[in-house]
Amino acid sequence: MKYSLLVPIGATRPEQAVPFANLVQWTAAERLWLGQGMVLESQHLVSWLSGLGIRVPTGFGVSLMPFRSPYHAAVEARSVALTTGFPVVAGFGPGAVALQRGLLGRPYTSQIGAAKEYVRIVRELLAGRTAEAEGGHFTVSATLVPALAPPVSVGLGVLRERMAVAAGEVADAAVTWMAGARYLADTLVPAMRGADRRGPGAPLRVSAIVPFALAAPGRDPVALASAACGAHMRLPHYRDTLRRAGVVVRGEAGEDARALVDAGVFLYGSADEIHGALGEFAAAGVDEVVLNATGVALAHGPRAAADDLLEMLRGVAPEAEPGAAGRSDGGPG
Repeated sequence: MKYSLLVPIGATRPEQAVPFANLVQWTAAERLWLGQGMVLESQHLVSWLSGLGIRVPTGFGVSLMPFRSPYHAAVEARSVALTTGFPVVAGFGPGAVALQRGLLGRPYTSQIGAAKEYVRIVRELLAGRTAEAEGGHFTVSATLVPALAPPVSVGLGVLRERMAVAAGEVADAAVTWMAGARYLADTLVPAMRGADRRGPGAPLRVSAIVPFALAAPGRDPVALASAACGAHMRLPHYRDTLRRAGVVVRGEAGEDARALVDAGVFLYGSADEIHGALGEFAAAGVDEVVLNATGVALAHGPRAAADDLLEMLRGVAPEAEPGAAGRSDGGPG
């Protein structure tokens, strides 16, 4: 199983992402992941880093579909591959119903149907084919201007079983979030693997974004879990996901955050203890774990988050295949 890291802050200046991008260059981390940028657009941020000379493999987990058309999504994803010179994982998700209503005027009539249409269109465009679609949510007849670029894998954000099946059917990758190892092993991964995979040829890859914090004096795991996941726990689809995973959430922030820690959704402990817990993700069928130190960044600052990430990655052996080696440097001399 590969290790990657998520930029644990919502950057408002591009310089704020530099320490985390450098960690991908200097350690065994496979990829720099970013969520949906709400101030700086994540794809633009990666291009800025590339212009600075920090070029690393990237993943977007996940970009929200209402923010961009499928054509724009394909152009952005390929632009990042061209700018960095590395493969990209471009993950997408429909977002909350309230977001869809606010940006589109009404929610998607089918969350699963819209996601599958979107991913199919983006994949067709990135494959160099003409995307012809007149579906229930998107109508497209278009082709990208040809350009030789590193490959872009199109991913789908997965919380629940039906979206896991959809990812297994149409996507190159599934990107999970707030899913413990048991829920992955018992529900999500079997749903992905059992899907009728008619489109993509290669096996589906699973990337799990896992929130964590290293134990240290003055740290409260419940407060850290609340900082990392509290905003998501207030959304109905995340609460439903946790209930399906057997995590009892009652709408009380402290108790709900404690439930995440107790269930292993938020990992807290020594580096060895967390590595041990992450071994369960590998056993569940996860190909890549994405270390998410957002709780530490919010509670103790970005430097503390970078320190936690570095400590975790010190214990990771580099992959035998090309990864960190050969990247344009910014690394320490």
